[in-house]
Amino acid sequence: MKICVVTPRFAIAGVPLAQLRFARALCDKGHDVDLVIGYIDPQYQLPEMGAINVTILNQPKVRNMMLPLWRYFRSVKPDVVFSAEDHLNVVVLIAGILSRTRAKISGSSRVTPFDTYSNIPFSKRWVLKQLMRAVAGRADALTCVSKDMVTQYQTVFHAPPHVYVYNIVDDRLSRQRMRDPVEHEWLVSKDIPVVIAAGRLAAWKGFADLISAMKELSNRRKARLLILGDGPLRAELGQLVVDLGLSDVVSLLGYVEKPLKYFAHADVFVLSSHVEGLPNVLVEAMMCGCTPVSTDCPTGPREVLQDGKYGYLVPVRNPIALAAGIEQALDNPISATVLEEAVRPFEESAVLARHFDILKLSDNVNSIKVDV
Repeated sequence: MKICVVTPRFAIAGVPLAQLRFARALCDKGHDVDLVIGYIDPQYQLPEMGAINVTILNQPKVRNMMLPLWRYFRSVKPDVVFSAEDHLNVVVLIAGILSRTRAKISGSSRVTPFDTYSNIPFSKRWVLKQLMRAVAGRADALTCVSKDMVTQYQTVFHAPPHVYVYNIVDDRLSRQRMRDPVEHEWLVSKDIPVVIAAGRLAAWKGFADLISAMKELSNRRKARLLILGDGPLRAELGQLVVDLGLSDVVSLLGYVEKPLKYFAHADVFVLSSHVEGLPNVLVEAMMCGCTPVSTDCPTGPREVLQDGKYGYLVPVRNPIALAAGIEQALDNPISATVLEEAVRPFEESAVLARHFDILKLSDNVNSIKVDV
């Protein structure tokens, strides 16, 4: 099949990385895959994509992708289109309508609709909501990355068609990267347990809560924390580490190109977020054998951890409870066998099968015959 995977921009962030992983999985299955990217941030370089056909539109604004997508649909005539993020989903659907493409279109929502849409008349988010209502009928599938998010869409829209489909997390390339050697001294010697976290250093990720939790934990036991990632709060978080006297306990490593090898050598992974869509990084860490501790934030963590079956859930914005959760995870780690069970729904073949089932497609490389 000729399949188009669209993402608004490439950066080291959850949505574009998930779309790249999705495109690779489809290509590995033998499909003819186009990856269409609206824009690549200058500080990033697209990784080698192998047999995938990459088209970069050089359009920083999503709305300006409409005309290039219209041209693409008219000239290339893909069989299936997968897009991600609501703004892009609307643009793809409009381009699909105007081009009269016969492609099946699947649009995936990645963040809470409460942050995407609004009931305030004539605001940007209100306009987006009206546009989505107008074009949603053209979509062959509208999906969310978690079951909880589907429930949120049912609150925002009347009888929406949304269903859940998880992101691919467990794939061949990720399994290879888990086994890469790591050189950080805290992970090589492992004389003290290592807690690890990763993500954009922004307020909603709750890293200040996590650093404060490490201060609380240090009063009872030895443990170290590595935080992977960069962002606007890096200087502020670095100062908090100094102010709390944790310079020998907490290290901000900045952007790390291949974090899985770090996860594979750590003991506990912590997600301290205030809000999520579905945290891929939490699943990645579990795949690598890290015992997970997560805030019970909307949406995703409780679903991933199955109400605590596969890890430890703690209240949001509560460093004391977070410290207690980390201590419990260090004392009672989750076994590798149980963690393997937890990540099976995120394995590439399972995710692809669900997408094809929802679209009523035969997973035959040479056909788009509808199943009956």
